[in-house]
Amino acid sequence: MSGPAPVADVVALQRLVARYCHTLDDGDFDAFETLWAPDAEFVLRGETVRGAGAVRADLEARQPPERRGRHLTHNLVVDVDGDRASLRSDFQFFGRDREGRPRLVFLGRYLDEAVRTDGTWRFARREIEFF
Repeated sequence: MSGPAPVADVVALQRLVARYCHTLDDGDFDAFETLWAPDAEFVLRGETVRGAGAVRADLEARQPPERRGRHLTHNLVVDVDGDRASLRSDFQFFGRDREGRPRLVFLGRYLDEAVRTDGTWRFARREIEFF
């Protein structure tokens, strides 16, 4: 992949990454599932979940209301090649301590592949690396 990515694609991919955080943190798993290609892969700690519905079920189980917090994503780098894209971004996840105060729980990096189908960018693969 060479040259700068088209601005419209970069914005759409930024929105995809942001919507991941918002829908997951808000527990909107119907919207969350639409962010994934039907055959998408989600890789966490060496385990791979395949398929949009399976990714939804896995993350929904990992994020019950009492464990939800806020995902913050930054340092996004986007490379686009036609209807495929590679993304890399850093993230922080803030949960709450016993007194309800925000606290940093995780720090890491998202390694993403996205695919454009029917004019919409979706995750084809997301791998999470923790720092």
